Amino acid sequence: MSDKVVVALPDLANEFQHLQRDEARAVGARLGIEVEVLDADRNAVLQIQQLFKYIHAQGEKPRAMIVEPVAVEGMERVTQKAAAAGIGVALLNMVAGHLETIRRQHAQVPIFTLGSDQIEIGRMQARQIRLLLPAGGTVLYIQGPTSHSAARERVVGTQEVIAGTALRLVLIDALWTEESADQVVRKWLRLKTTEGLRIDLVACQDDAMARGARRAFEATPEITRQWGSVPYIGIDGVPSVGQRMVKEGQLTATVVMPSNTGPALEAISRWLRSGTMPPSSIRVPISSFPAEDSLRPRG
Repeated sequence: MSDKVVVALPDLANEFQHLQRDEARAVGARLGIEVEVLDADRNAVLQIQQLFKYIHAQGEKPRAMIVEPVAVEGMERVTQKAAAAGIGVALLNMVAGHLETIRRQHAQVPIFTLGSDQIEIGRMQARQIRLLLPAGGTVLYIQGPTSHSAARERVVGTQEVIAGTALRLVLIDALWTEESADQVVRKWLRLKTTEGLRIDLVACQDDAMARGARRAFEATPEITRQWGSVPYIGIDGVPSVGQRMVKEGQLTATVVMPSNTGPALEAISRWLRSGTMPPSSIRVPISSFPAEDSLRPRG
């Protein structure tokens, strides 16, 4: 086998996935690993088909696959078949209870998860909300698709931290993209149940959706006059996007979630070079931008 690693990403319409793609290529080049990046276009079936193409390849197979799943369903089978074919698997940003069994069955290949603690990301964003709205208020909370474990876990963390406060979440779903958030917020603003409601802050599960939500609000002047200038907060904190938006005043805060593809490649490289097996789970630290102690209440 050549030192080739396949990096399967869910959707390159999102700037965080651009960061993951670019980091995979840069780290791969530095480590002397050939990297091929796949885009599943937010289609779980397509992603599984892409992966099985490499698992069942008649020629040389990749040494490992780094996968951020579109959906959890089907990943156990993919991991089992890949390990049986001698291909390592790193699953990004998902909880995978089946991995320990597969690791025991195929101890010769690396099988692990890697990512930031998604529940802690939700907690950190909730702390930002509490700092900005200490007296409470209504938060329009835009989450990613509930088929994705990261979206579900971020909600859990957020609800945990605001429990018992005077904060109320109004949840709507989007697809991790600016365009999807723009569309769902415009549709939500037309609902009868929205009439008479006041929103004090808009919290989104990524910075792209925060941009889309802001675009939808700014396209509705009567809402802007009614609610005033509400703060927007997001998640991802890509330096050239989310952090820049905070500096320019488009976002009040974001949670910085570093790319996972670089650390995953580093772990795979150690196995390729020295046989060192990665642990079953690797955590990548997160941070608030700006720092939590610099956030002030919004009027």
